[in-house]
Amino acid sequence: MIFDRAFLTGVEGVTELVFVRHGEQFIPDPRSGPVGDSFDPPLSERGRQQARLVGERFSTQKVDAVYTSPLKRAHDTGAEVARHHRLQPIVLPDLREVEVFREIPPDKSAVEFLGSALVAALRERMLNERMWDVYPYSESSFEFRKRTVNAVEAILAENEGNRVVIACHGGVINAYIGHIIGARYDMFFRPAHTSVSIVAAGEGIRALHSLNDVRHLETPEGNFLSH
Repeated sequence: MIFDRAFLTGVEGVTELVFVRHGEQFIPDPRSGPVGDSFDPPLSERGRQQARLVGERFSTQKVDAVYTSPLKRAHDTGAEVARHHRLQPIVLPDLREVEVFREIPPDKSAVEFLGSALVAALRERMLNERMWDVYPYSESSFEFRKRTVNAVEAILAENEGNRVVIACHGGVINAYIGHIIGARYDMFFRPAHTSVSIVAAGEGIRALHSLNDVRHLETPEGNFLSH
Protein backbone atom coordinates (compact mmCIF):
# COMPACT_ATOMS: atom_id res chain seq x y z
CA MET A 1 0.00 0.00 0.00
CA ILE A 2 1.10 3.57 -0.65
CA PHE A 3 0.82 4.46 3.05
CA ASP A 4 3.17 1.63 4.00
CA ARG A 5 5.80 3.23 1.81
CA ALA A 6 4.95 6.76 2.93
CA PHE A 7 5.22 5.93 6.63
CA LEU A 8 7.61 2.96 6.45
CA THR A 9 5.24 0.45 8.00
CA GLY A 10 5.77 -3.19 7.08
CA VAL A 11 8.74 -2.23 4.88
CA GLU A 12 11.92 -4.31 4.99
CA GLY A 13 15.36 -2.84 5.60
CA VAL A 14 14.12 0.15 7.55
CA THR A 15 16.45 1.79 10.07
CA GLU A 16 14.89 2.49 13.47
CA LEU A 17 16.13 5.43 15.51
CA VAL A 18 15.15 5.17 19.16
CA PHE A 19 15.57 8.56 20.82
CA VAL A 20 15.85 8.35 24.61
CA ARG A 21 15.95 11.52 26.63
CA HIS A 22 18.36 11.37 29.56
CA GLY A 23 17.17 10.66 33.10
CA GLU A 24 16.40 13.39 35.59
CA GLN A 25 19.44 15.48 36.50
CA PHE A 26 20.35 17.72 39.40
CA ILE A 27 18.97 21.10 38.36
CA PRO A 28 21.13 24.10 39.21
CA ASP A 29 19.36 27.37 38.40
CA PRO A 30 21.49 29.46 35.99
CA ARG A 31 19.46 32.54 36.92
CA SER A 32 20.72 32.52 40.52
CA GLY A 33 23.81 30.26 40.37
CA PRO A 34 26.85 30.21 38.10
CA VAL A 35 25.83 29.26 34.56
CA GLY A 36 28.84 26.94 34.38
CA ASP A 37 27.24 24.67 36.98
CA SER A 38 24.20 24.09 34.75
CA PHE A 39 26.01 22.79 31.65
CA ASP A 40 26.81 19.21 32.69
CA PRO A 41 25.04 18.09 35.88
CA PRO A 42 24.93 14.37 36.79
CA LEU A 43 21.82 12.22 37.12
CA SER A 44 19.80 12.54 40.28
CA GLU A 45 18.83 9.46 42.29
CA ARG A 46 15.49 9.33 40.48
CA GLY A 47 17.36 9.83 37.20
CA ARG A 48 19.48 6.76 37.88
CA GLN A 49 16.30 4.76 38.53
CA GLN A 50 14.80 6.02 35.27
CA ALA A 51 17.96 5.07 33.37
CA ARG A 52 17.84 1.59 34.87
CA LEU A 53 14.21 1.19 33.82
CA VAL A 54 14.73 2.30 30.23
CA GLY A 55 17.72 -0.04 30.03
CA GLU A 56 15.56 -2.92 31.19
CA ARG A 57 12.89 -1.98 28.66
CA PHE A 58 15.31 -2.62 25.79
CA SER A 59 17.13 -5.54 27.40
CA THR A 60 15.10 -8.13 25.47
CA GLN A 61 14.97 -6.22 22.17
CA LYS A 62 17.56 -6.15 19.42
CA VAL A 63 19.81 -3.09 19.69
CA ASP A 64 22.64 -2.78 17.19
CA ALA A 65 24.29 0.41 18.45
CA VAL A 66 23.97 3.04 21.17
CA TYR A 67 25.02 6.64 20.55
CA THR A 68 25.15 9.26 23.29
CA SER A 69 25.81 12.90 23.96
CA PRO A 70 29.08 13.54 25.82
CA LEU A 71 27.19 15.13 28.73
CA LYS A 72 27.07 12.92 31.84
CA ARG A 73 23.29 12.71 32.18
CA ALA A 74 22.86 11.42 28.62
CA HIS A 75 25.96 9.23 28.53
CA ASP A 76 25.03 7.47 31.77
CA THR A 77 21.49 6.90 30.51
CA GLY A 78 22.74 5.42 27.25
CA ALA A 79 25.20 3.20 29.12
CA GLU A 80 22.27 1.56 30.93
CA VAL A 81 20.84 0.50 27.57
CA ALA A 82 24.20 -0.50 26.10
CA ARG A 83 25.27 -2.76 28.96
CA HIS A 84 22.42 -5.21 28.33
CA HIS A 85 23.79 -5.76 24.81
CA ARG A 86 27.52 -5.71 25.60
CA LEU A 87 27.88 -2.54 23.57
CA GLN A 88 30.10 0.46 24.19
CA PRO A 89 28.22 3.76 23.80
CA ILE A 90 29.52 5.81 20.88
CA VAL A 91 29.90 9.41 22.00
CA LEU A 92 29.05 12.13 19.46
CA PRO A 93 29.80 15.69 20.64
CA ASP A 94 27.17 17.14 18.29
CA LEU A 95 24.41 15.34 20.22
CA ARG A 96 24.98 17.68 23.21
CA GLU A 97 22.14 19.91 24.36
CA VAL A 98 21.57 23.42 23.00
CA GLU A 99 24.09 25.76 24.61
CA VAL A 100 22.02 28.45 26.28
CA PHE A 101 24.05 31.31 27.83
CA ARG A 102 27.29 29.69 26.63
CA GLU A 103 28.99 33.09 26.19
CA ILE A 104 28.23 34.30 29.72
CA PRO A 105 31.25 33.95 32.05
CA PRO A 106 30.79 30.52 33.71
CA ASP A 107 31.32 31.94 37.21
CA LYS A 108 28.41 34.39 36.88
CA SER A 109 24.67 33.81 37.04
CA ALA A 110 22.41 34.97 34.25
CA VAL A 111 20.85 37.53 36.61
CA GLU A 112 24.24 38.94 37.53
CA PHE A 113 25.28 39.25 33.89
CA LEU A 114 21.99 40.25 32.22
CA GLY A 115 19.89 41.72 35.02
CA SER A 116 16.73 40.33 36.57
CA ALA A 117 14.36 42.28 34.29
CA LEU A 118 15.90 40.90 31.09
CA VAL A 119 16.01 37.35 32.46
CA ALA A 120 12.30 37.59 33.34
CA ALA A 121 11.56 38.95 29.87
CA LEU A 122 13.49 36.13 28.20
CA ARG A 123 11.54 33.57 30.19
CA GLU A 124 8.23 35.07 29.01
CA ARG A 125 9.43 35.19 25.41
CA MET A 126 10.47 31.52 25.52
CA LEU A 127 7.10 30.61 27.02
CA ASN A 128 5.32 32.13 24.03
CA GLU A 129 7.79 31.79 21.15
CA ARG A 130 9.57 28.51 22.02
CA MET A 131 12.62 29.43 19.97
CA TRP A 132 16.23 29.30 21.20
CA ASP A 133 16.91 32.58 19.44
CA VAL A 134 15.20 34.49 22.25
CA TYR A 135 18.29 33.92 24.42
CA PRO A 136 21.30 36.25 23.99
CA TYR A 137 24.86 34.96 24.40
CA SER A 138 23.64 31.51 23.29
CA GLU A 139 23.78 29.04 20.43
CA SER A 140 21.34 30.06 17.69
CA SER A 141 18.36 28.00 16.61
CA PHE A 142 19.91 27.56 13.16
CA GLU A 143 23.31 26.45 14.49
CA PHE A 144 21.73 24.01 16.91
CA ARG A 145 19.39 22.39 14.41
CA LYS A 146 22.11 22.15 11.77
CA ARG A 147 24.54 20.28 14.03
CA THR A 148 21.93 17.96 15.52
CA VAL A 149 20.26 17.03 12.23
CA ASN A 150 23.65 16.44 10.62
CA ALA A 151 24.73 14.24 13.54
CA VAL A 152 21.60 12.09 13.34
CA GLU A 153 21.79 11.80 9.57
CA ALA A 154 25.40 10.63 9.92
CA ILE A 155 24.23 7.94 12.34
CA LEU A 156 21.68 6.82 9.76
CA ALA A 157 24.34 6.65 7.05
CA GLU A 158 26.34 4.18 9.17
CA ASN A 159 23.44 2.01 10.34
CA GLU A 160 21.25 1.03 7.42
CA GLY A 161 18.65 -1.50 8.53
CA ASN A 162 19.70 -1.37 12.21
CA ARG A 163 17.95 -0.41 15.42
CA VAL A 164 19.93 2.40 17.01
CA VAL A 165 19.39 3.98 20.43
CA ILE A 166 20.34 7.67 20.70
CA ALA A 167 20.55 8.87 24.32
CA CYS A 168 20.47 12.63 24.23
CA HIS A 169 18.48 15.69 25.28
CA GLY A 170 15.03 17.21 24.96
CA GLY A 171 16.28 19.96 22.69
CA VAL A 172 18.05 17.50 20.40
CA ILE A 173 14.95 15.29 20.12
CA ASN A 174 12.79 18.33 19.33
CA ALA A 175 15.32 19.57 16.77
CA TYR A 176 15.48 16.35 14.76
CA ILE A 177 11.83 15.34 14.95
CA GLY A 178 10.78 18.95 14.42
CA HIS A 179 12.93 18.96 11.29
CA ILE A 180 11.31 15.88 9.77
CA ILE A 181 7.72 16.92 10.55
CA GLY A 182 8.17 20.62 9.81
CA ALA A 183 7.37 21.88 13.31
CA ARG A 184 7.11 25.62 13.77
CA TYR A 185 8.79 25.70 17.19
CA ASP A 186 12.26 24.70 18.39
CA MET A 187 10.45 23.02 21.32
CA PHE A 188 7.12 21.69 20.05
CA PHE A 189 6.71 19.11 22.85
CA ARG A 190 8.29 18.37 26.21
CA PRO A 191 9.96 14.95 26.38
CA ALA A 192 9.76 13.27 29.78
CA HIS A 193 12.95 11.96 31.35
CA THR A 194 13.95 8.68 29.62
CA SER A 195 10.94 8.95 27.33
CA VAL A 196 11.21 7.01 24.07
CA SER A 197 10.47 8.47 20.63
CA ILE A 198 10.96 6.40 17.49
CA VAL A 199 11.72 7.50 13.94
CA ALA A 200 11.90 5.11 10.98
CA ALA A 201 14.17 5.87 8.05
CA GLY A 202 14.51 4.34 4.59
CA GLU A 203 14.16 5.09 0.89
CA GLY A 204 14.88 8.76 1.61
CA ILE A 205 11.87 8.92 3.96
CA ARG A 206 11.85 9.84 7.66
CA ALA A 207 8.67 8.83 9.50
CA LEU A 208 7.70 9.44 13.11
CA HIS A 209 6.42 6.18 14.65
CA SER A 210 6.03 7.14 18.31
CA LEU A 211 6.50 10.15 20.56
CA ASN A 212 7.23 10.53 24.29
CA ASP A 213 6.46 6.93 25.32
CA VAL A 214 6.93 6.52 29.09
CA ARG A 215 5.27 3.19 29.86
CA HIS A 216 8.50 1.76 31.35
CA LEU A 217 8.31 4.39 34.11
CA GLU A 218 5.05 3.03 35.53
CA THR A 219 6.18 0.09 37.66
CA PRO A 220 5.09 -1.91 40.72
CA GLU A 221 7.79 0.03 42.60
CA GLY A 222 6.03 3.31 41.78
CA ASN A 223 5.67 5.87 39.05
CA PHE A 224 9.02 7.44 38.10
CA LEU A 225 7.69 9.98 35.62
CA SER A 226 9.29 13.42 35.65
CA HIS A 227 10.05 16.24 33.24
